[in-house]
Amino acid sequence: MKLASTMLVFVVSALLALGLVMLYSATMFHRSGGFWSSQLLWCCIGVVVCLGAAMSDYRLLKKVSLPAMVLALLLLVVVMIPGIGLERNGARRWVQLPGTTFQPSEFAKLVVIIALAHYCERKGRKMGTLKNGLLIPGLVLGLFLGLIFIEPDWGATALLAAVCGLMLILAGTKIRYMAIPVIGVMFAGGYLLSQNTLRLNRITSWLDPEGTKQGVGYQAWQSLIALGSGGTSGLGLGNGRQKLGFVPEHQTDFIFSVIGEELGLIATMAVVVGFVLFLICGAFIAMRARDFFGFLLASGLTFLIALQAFINIGVVTSMLPNKGLPLPFISRGGTNLVAMLFCVGVLLSIARFANQQGRSKAGKLQDSDSYSPFRAGTQS
Repeated sequence: MKLASTMLVFVVSALLALGLVMLYSATMFHRSGGFWSSQLLWCCIGVVVCLGAAMSDYRLLKKVSLPAMVLALLLLVVVMIPGIGLERNGARRWVQLPGTTFQPSEFAKLVVIIALAHYCERKGRKMGTLKNGLLIPGLVLGLFLGLIFIEPDWGATALLAAVCGLMLILAGTKIRYMAIPVIGVMFAGGYLLSQNTLRLNRITSWLDPEGTKQGVGYQAWQSLIALGSGGTSGLGLGNGRQKLGFVPEHQTDFIFSVIGEELGLIATMAVVVGFVLFLICGAFIAMRARDFFGFLLASGLTFLIALQAFINIGVVTSMLPNKGLPLPFISRGGTNLVAMLFCVGVLLSIARFANQQGRSKAGKLQDSDSYSPFRAGTQS
């Protein structure tokens, strides 16, 4: 467990350092020079949050899961109110705060994962039933996903739905129960996609990037040019050309293309390896968690970060259509950075308490200490 925790800290620290360096390079010619200093400030806040979460008992999150859900719901509703919610590029996802903005969906994703892990632990073996394993959590999740969807933020909705689905399967929900809802959501998503010209054009441009390179596919095509021009070793730090207005959002969703152009294939592969190591460390911590809540919580947080990273990389390399998700620990964005570092802190807390031998006053092992990660799935 110590090795996994150490590797996790090393990987996250390396990604944070790379993110700050690349953000400085990506915005060095930008008219607004406050991006890097703002990101550095958020990074410091995130590190403090991470240390606080790591030093705390992750089981305390059970006590705040319900009030946190209520707060998250209120924030998701408030962000849709004109004058309070800040609209950018046709989406209303941010709340304007003095000197900065806050994205409620990032907070909501963490709250949903924590609450779902707590719910699954309380239900235990009952997760194998249709009512407890799918209907009840499905109704609550549907409310959160619906509010995030109408912002609109389709990428975050799909990401959170996938993470929660994986958590439910690990908790013991039978896959056959989930088949019909999943198929229904796929058909509904396909219909909504056909009615949304913007996102439908993203799909067509993904299927034909060269044919749409002067229109909808411009960003993806310029990203590929940046990755290709970097070659194996890159053009050199600060020498990238595509960041000079050719790749929109190069400091956020497409910062991976800046890494590829300036530092080359070696650096981009190192980033991929870093997230793979993060996934392995998170899975190891989850498997060694001292209780079922810790297992599901660690699994959900690990899935959240790893899936978001691989989706972002897939978009930049044109393996996936544009989703609008930032690259964890690297892309510019204060709310997402603090949320991701909070996840790391919770993982470290789970790892720390996994090394302790929790015993009752009578000297017998508690139920949480005799826990097996797959007991629900094998016996439901």
